[in-house]
Amino acid sequence: MTKPPGAQGDPSGGPGEPRSDRWSDLGRPPLNSAALRRALVREGGHGGLYCDVEVVQRTGSTNHDLVQLALKGDAEEGAVLVAEEQTAGRGRLDRVWTAPPRSGLFFSVLLKPTEVPVRHWGWLPLLTGVAVATGLSRAAGVDTALKWPNDLLVTVGGEERKAGGILAERAGSEGVVIGIGINVSLREEELPVPAAGSLALAGAVSTDRDPLLRAVLRSLEEWYGRWREAGGDPSASGLQETYAAGCATLGRTVRAELPGDRSVVGEAVAVDGDGRLVIATEDGVQEPVGAGDIVHLRPV
Repeated sequence: MTKPPGAQGDPSGGPGEPRSDRWSDLGRPPLNSAALRRALVREGGHGGLYCDVEVVQRTGSTNHDLVQLALKGDAEEGAVLVAEEQTAGRGRLDRVWTAPPRSGLFFSVLLKPTEVPVRHWGWLPLLTGVAVATGLSRAAGVDTALKWPNDLLVTVGGEERKAGGILAERAGSEGVVIGIGINVSLREEELPVPAAGSLALAGAVSTDRDPLLRAVLRSLEEWYGRWREAGGDPSASGLQETYAAGCATLGRTVRAELPGDRSVVGEAVAVDGDGRLVIATEDGVQEPVGAGDIVHLRPV
């Protein structure tokens, strides 16, 4: 994978690599791309999902960079781009995602599920959510939940807070770039908004980003493999059932803010075969929602 234009070098510290005071926080050590490659990339590039892992010190958005590389033909399926700091990270609806350098995991993965019917590709963000929650549960010992469609929730002081998010973007006709952002070691005073959280604030047994990243990527490889083998079928792959089991939105009264300034209020009762959230309204109508902003109106 060619390094994205404008990205700065590997923060793990090669000869002559520029360093500054803000990179000297020993409680937040840099990631080592060589060690990550050894752990995740199979010898010869065969037999596994990942073909390369690149760590850059600072960039605007790993999703933007990886989409551009894919469109130019400079990135293959399984390319992983990680940034120690993002200056223009985005969530859904173009919301800004900011965090101090090395305080989280900010990375993107290029997937090319060409053998899966395109109608099933909408499951990729939900699949990634399951993979992230599973990997973090194993490596960080934190109880996580998923807010439909793509938020990772943790419990801090008895309240639900967002600690991560997922953004999927098409990269031409054959590829999808999945961007993942996870707040790992952010302290209360560093949170961008009061409703945000982090693994550290949720009582994680470890905030070492290296094993956390490996666990998430291995979990993603496992779930992506199951889904592809099932032809993208969310039921046959076990994805639909697993997502529903970990989804904090189901069973809640929610408000869906839909395109066109329309909203729907009701109980979230299911995630259907297309990955849409089904909302049962007071009028007895079950309305599937495929895109929109979901607000939880009452706690679990």
